Amino acid sequence: MPEASANIGVVGLAVMGSNLARNLASREGNTVAVFNRSRAKTDELIAAHPEAGFVPAFSYEEFAASLQKPRTAIIMVKAGVGTDAVIDQLARVFEPGDIIVDGGNAYFPDTIRREKQVRETGINFVGAGISGGEEGALTGPSIMPGGSDESWVTLGPILKSIAAVAEGEPCVTHVGHDGAGHFVKMVHNGIEYADMQLIAEAYDLIRRGTGKSPAEIAEIFAEWNRGELESYLIEITAEVLRQVDAETGKPLVDVILDQAGAKGTGAWTVQTALGLGVPVSGIAEATFARSLSSHPEQRVVAADLPGPDDVFAVPADEVDAFIEDVRLALYASKIVAYSQGFDEIRAGAAEYDWNIDLGAISKIWRGGCIIRAQFLNRIADAYDETPDLPVLMAAPYFAEALTRAQVSWRRVVVAAAQAGIPAPAFSSSLSYYDGIRADRLPAALIQGQRDFFGAHTYRRVDKEGTFHTLWSGDRSEIEAEDTH
Repeated sequence: MPEASANIGVVGLAVMGSNLARNLASREGNTVAVFNRSRAKTDELIAAHPEAGFVPAFSYEEFAASLQKPRTAIIMVKAGVGTDAVIDQLARVFEPGDIIVDGGNAYFPDTIRREKQVRETGINFVGAGISGGEEGALTGPSIMPGGSDESWVTLGPILKSIAAVAEGEPCVTHVGHDGAGHFVKMVHNGIEYADMQLIAEAYDLIRRGTGKSPAEIAEIFAEWNRGELESYLIEITAEVLRQVDAETGKPLVDVILDQAGAKGTGAWTVQTALGLGVPVSGIAEATFARSLSSHPEQRVVAADLPGPDDVFAVPADEVDAFIEDVRLALYASKIVAYSQGFDEIRAGAAEYDWNIDLGAISKIWRGGCIIRAQFLNRIADAYDETPDLPVLMAAPYFAEALTRAQVSWRRVVVAAAQAGIPAPAFSSSLSYYDGIRADRLPAALIQGQRDFFGAHTYRRVDKEGTFHTLWSGDRSEIEAEDTH
């Protein structure tokens, strides 16, 4: 058996695992043990990166023997049964006090289940969300670990050594216990869905309305990236739009099939929000937009359905104003997406008894992750000033931004509807904004309907109590048992 020389180990050496192992090995103080089910992957990594000083293992027993106590291993394998299989193998060779970290995109209820099961052996289990893709894994991701306080003592310094750094602070924090880390990573991905959809809608409106080429729109996004919309996603949007296909000479965006893929985290975010009773309409519409794009057989059949007679064209002297309207609509809708996402995190923390610091979450998203943006500093400021802020949009900075943007936002949504251009994320975000600021909603009628067909009762605005109207009788009102 090898000597226990490594302070951290990585199981699973596909691209993400290999890059994370290389990141760990490049940081002072870390010696990294590596193991993969297929020996060829291990041999390949060792041969390609001798400078890393990896400690290779070719069995779980060797892997455990190579790790200093408390043994700490990060699993980077495909979510699902593969993760469970690796956990089972590690649990057989680890001891109480050791730490198993799942760094994959696991569904947080699975993480809660796994943590409970592993805890019974005395071993610590940590679900850690890792964002930033392959590049982030190698150069510095945003990391969202859950798990026990005990595990954070050992794991914290290691993760801080490899995390991205934003304004002098590592982009990692102990999010909360058991499944909290994977929960927050799930919501991060949901916000990412919304952000990407909003950017795509902005591009589509500008292209259809002004006739500008993808390369010209790339310059617009590059300009936006120098202002309040500065972010990784805006930056890479400009790069994608500039790209020319070598084979056809056309803009690459015009030869990519218009069917967006998804790995499930957007759907999880929406499903979880439904269970928590939290509206995340911007995230939901972004998720549904991907689903719609992936059904070409329906779109072909529906292509002949009627739409507006006139072709959408912004007058030449109004192009600059229209583009500015789209920019403001994008920023306002982005505020809604983040506000909804943080609402879901707050609700999840209450439901699962996690002590999640929303300001700290916004800070660790400032670097390394896909939704990293200058905008996140404003969110951190809002929660620093008012930690129990009930609605992020109501913070002074965001309220001012929405005030400045709302007229443009409405013009863009109207223009899209009149032109027959789908803008589901823009439209639903505006509807949510108008709904949450309304002093009275038509939900009163819905409660009346529910009481009519199901005796679900209702409350009144003018007195305490719960009431039911005898709809099938004399329609008098009676006081009912409180079901709220």
